[in-house]
Amino acid sequence: MPRMTMIEAIRSAMDVTMERDDNVVVFGEDVGYFGGVFRCTAGLQQKYGRTRCFDAPISELGIVGAAIGMASYGLRPCVEVQFADYVYPAYDQIVSEAARLRYRSNGQFTCPIVIRMPTGGGIFGGQTHSQSPEALFTHVSGLKVVVPSNPYDAKGLLVAAIEDPDPVIFLEPKRLYNGPFDGHHDRPVTAWSKHPLGEAPDGHYTVPLAKAEVRREGSAVTVLAYGTMVHVAQAAADDTGIDAEVIDLRTLLPLDLDTIVASVKKTRRCVVVHEATLTSGFGAELTALVQEHCFFHLEAPIARVAGWDTPYPHAQEWDYFPGPKRVGEALVEVMEA
Repeated sequence: MPRMTMIEAIRSAMDVTMERDDNVVVFGEDVGYFGGVFRCTAGLQQKYGRTRCFDAPISELGIVGAAIGMASYGLRPCVEVQFADYVYPAYDQIVSEAARLRYRSNGQFTCPIVIRMPTGGGIFGGQTHSQSPEALFTHVSGLKVVVPSNPYDAKGLLVAAIEDPDPVIFLEPKRLYNGPFDGHHDRPVTAWSKHPLGEAPDGHYTVPLAKAEVRREGSAVTVLAYGTMVHVAQAAADDTGIDAEVIDLRTLLPLDLDTIVASVKKTRRCVVVHEATLTSGFGAELTALVQEHCFFHLEAPIARVAGWDTPYPHAQEWDYFPGPKRVGEALVEVMEA
């Protein structure tokens, strides 16, 4: 089986779906001739032509608005917002139009669009290239929200998202594009070519939306994470020697609550980890759900590890980034409670 970086896996997903369905179109800022700022669309315009993969003006509102119109007429647009930080001008189109189209038309219209966005920090992008806005979309009925943590899932989830009849927000942790990152920034990064989850089939396959995956089995504490934080959580468990069960949520909306509840009822402890700011982050929803469904099984308060409630800094990135040290401290805290 071939091995891919996450960039290559995402490109392969678009290639496979464009080849299978002429209604799939790809566009955004610099995605055509240039192949995208992270090269995720490299070669697609040369293969499918400028009517299937093309550049758009620097207008996120216009990109998403055009995609919604295309979807209403039967196309399946997969659009790229160059960084998740730039999605805010398009937020009204996503919330008021894309997410509501099925409901407001009583099912006569759907909106099969995918909005791809590089997300998160760890690349010294500073305050305007490092944000994690997933909680803004999980609050919106009618959307699906996906965050892969590895190339195999990235390809399978993106194929499933493009084939889904409703709008999907597809957040790509940019720190994982070329290799898994465990938060130890002072250590060499392992390439995806040397990681088991770097293996991804060339052809068509899907990873089901709304299904979490247990990445590390354990019996002492459950860690709920997604994206880059899956690797950080695994590193923290290894560093502390705590027998943690790490769950990769993969899809945040709809959420695989059954897998979460089964794990927490087994371990009786829970730590929630995400890179976004703490206050009103998606971890708050996870904490509330665990409390609601597992209250009589919990033997310690649920702990949250997240970014600080400040803009993402440039000079002090690793003090902001929820690394294995902070996650490890939370694991020890819940074990000693």
